[in-house]
Amino acid sequence: MKVEFFRHSLGEAEIQSITLALEGVFLTAGPFTRKFEESFAQYLNCRRVVGTWSCTTALFLCLKALNIGRGDEVITTPMTFVATSNAILEAGATPVFVDVEETTGNMDAALIEEAIGPRTRAIMPVHLYGHMCDMKRIRHIADRHGLFLIEDAAHCIEGERDGIRPGQLSDAACFSFYATKNMTSGEGGAVATQHDTLAEKLVRLRSHGIDRDASGRYGGKYRHWDMTCMGYKGNMFDIQAALLLPQLPRLKENLEKRRGIFEQYTAALQSAEGIDTPQILPGTRHAHHLFTVWVHPDKRDQLIHRLQENGIGTAVNYRPVHLLTYYRKTFGFKEDLYPRAEYIGSRTLSLPLYPRMTKEDVKAVIQALDEALRHPPNA
Repeated sequence: MKVEFFRHSLGEAEIQSITLALEGVFLTAGPFTRKFEESFAQYLNCRRVVGTWSCTTALFLCLKALNIGRGDEVITTPMTFVATSNAILEAGATPVFVDVEETTGNMDAALIEEAIGPRTRAIMPVHLYGHMCDMKRIRHIADRHGLFLIEDAAHCIEGERDGIRPGQLSDAACFSFYATKNMTSGEGGAVATQHDTLAEKLVRLRSHGIDRDASGRYGGKYRHWDMTCMGYKGNMFDIQAALLLPQLPRLKENLEKRRGIFEQYTAALQSAEGIDTPQILPGTRHAHHLFTVWVHPDKRDQLIHRLQENGIGTAVNYRPVHLLTYYRKTFGFKEDLYPRAEYIGSRTLSLPLYPRMTKEDVKAVIQALDEALRHPPNA
């Protein structure tokens, strides 16, 4: 590949941090995990953060902590990675999809209320690509109907809209530190919340329902622990936290680097024929997790193949969840149920976007895209 779809920006600081963790006593959840939770909460301006094994785990544990399960429904979007709706299924509840905004790909808040029924317990918006949903409006809807609000903020660590950041209006916001995310530990996740009671329940649920983690059980004078609720195994551990801690101070710097690349792409594509990009609405600070373009569905896969042939990594974010085989077979979903999500899903592809990209990398992507648009494989 001339330009990989993604390359991480980890380096000497992360190596030193992991070395310190390895020299310590705890490899599981311990002092590094606690320090990361405290530091990330401060960054987000949220009261508490609970580290988890993944964002999927975070979403699942939030649902269980709020007693959402069998017989309940959770409203979400089909334009997301399958982890969002899979977490709802894993909790025993049923996902109910609403269509998306045609300009951003985000859940259309205007369609939420018509999807609310007697079994609805929560709304789970997804901040797609790094662009926040209309959280003020969605919070108002949740309050009016007595619903919980859980954000899938996997793309949106740095995002802001109308002065609101993830975790500040919802019951909980869930983050991903997967290999390609803006801050990464390979695998990892976290829940941010303003509610101490919810945070304490999450701490127990992520560790089998017991009332003290390993460092609490063995870090001082021994005391017997107890299992106070049915829990799971989903805690963050110190190696993950050690990778994440040095990245927190670089979030702003890396966001600016991605924004610069984003702007170069945008400028280069302004006059490109047959290609659109999602809009960034006023009052929004985009997290610039992905740079996605929308092209004609008959040309999308050909364009991906041509870019790959020219050494450019690409991805599809995303095909709509309700049209994937499992969801079709299980729920009977079919085409034309959510036409905007289907429109985007058939046209979308993502270009490389990460801080390590050089000017030459960006130029190579733009040139390869221009060449592929002008000379498709079947031309």
